[in-house]
Amino acid sequence: MEHVRVVITGIGAITPVGLNTTDTWAALLAGQTGIGDLTLFDGSRIGCAVAAEATGFEVAAVVDRRDARRMDRCSVLAVAAAREAWANAGAPNLPPDRVGVVLGTAVGGLATMTEQALLLAERPDRLSPHFIQNMLVDTPTSYIATDLGIRGPNFAVVSACATGAHSIGVAAEMVRRGEADAILAGGAEAGLSELLMGGFAVMRALGSPRPGEGPASASRPFDATRNGFVLGEGAVLLVLEREVDALARGASIIAELVGYGASNDAHHITAPHPDGIGVMEMMRSAIERAGLKPDAIGYVNAHGTSTPLNDAAETAAIRAVFGEHAGSLAVSSTKSMTGHLMGAAGALETAVCALAVRDGIVPPTINLRDRDPACDLDYVTEGARAIAGLTYALSNSMGLGGHNGCTLVRRYG
Repeated sequence: MEHVRVVITGIGAITPVGLNTTDTWAALLAGQTGIGDLTLFDGSRIGCAVAAEATGFEVAAVVDRRDARRMDRCSVLAVAAAREAWANAGAPNLPPDRVGVVLGTAVGGLATMTEQALLLAERPDRLSPHFIQNMLVDTPTSYIATDLGIRGPNFAVVSACATGAHSIGVAAEMVRRGEADAILAGGAEAGLSELLMGGFAVMRALGSPRPGEGPASASRPFDATRNGFVLGEGAVLLVLEREVDALARGASIIAELVGYGASNDAHHITAPHPDGIGVMEMMRSAIERAGLKPDAIGYVNAHGTSTPLNDAAETAAIRAVFGEHAGSLAVSSTKSMTGHLMGAAGALETAVCALAVRDGIVPPTINLRDRDPACDLDYVTEGARAIAGLTYALSNSMGLGGHNGCTLVRRYG
């Protein structure tokens, strides 16, 4: 069977560090944080005042007044990112039934669901007729299809914080098999609500700043003082298509997607396997499917959530998979700047890897000052690092329920 190469021709990104791809990438390379004081609601009741908001994002700039009232923020973020990704890819003139959307979100229209649940308790006669369609996890894919006028395969992938990676992996295989000529794939999340953050707070999963420091220090992956993740919001979509089609239409190719791996820890509903067994298997699968050896990889964008168990387990898994090469491997966690975008995290971090191999430079891990002895890799703490000849980059995602997903990209050209 002929090998079909799948390439990335467009990226759209709404993130806590930038409201488009160019600004997001520049901010990450500059080590700028999007983590700050929570402003979307009063977090005093749940004891959380830190978040990574998509500051400056205006719903009214994306949709009209009527849709702004009825659409969940998650869907609006997704539509905005999809428009940028499609334009960035050159708005390909393809048959509408040959273009698809595979986009996931961990919690979907949570703001809509919460609002309507409160309304039900007080005024059941005031429930919105738009409630059901705007709380569903797959609703953002429908809005994107309607907005861009595309009628190809369209569905959601849901696997907690591995959602974005799995969406891209599944979409790439569909393109490879010829089920669509192009697919917008990625993730979206707008979970900055009192309900979700309150739930994470009682789990003691949310991070807090270092004593005497501001909110920007709350996410500190691999640091000995780390105590939890910072919840973020945003949406990232990639345009995936066959190389031959992209070249035929003169598209600018950002990177090639060469590998995808998925696994489950089968260990615990919230805690990762302490030895990172599932993560090892996931990375090995992606590398083997790409026909590579581990020492070909030059950069790993770690899941790196800033939680005590996750960072240590992921480090152990990277050590096991890469062996001696782990010592010379550049690793960083951009969640130190963006917080954790849950269902959109894997999509953002795949985009980071694609831009890294394109430009030959990787973003840093910020806030890492007191190294945990169990986290002993090269986490790129000195600022963005140029890497001559960077060809392959791997993005790791790990989700509640033991869900693991990773993507592997190659420099194009």
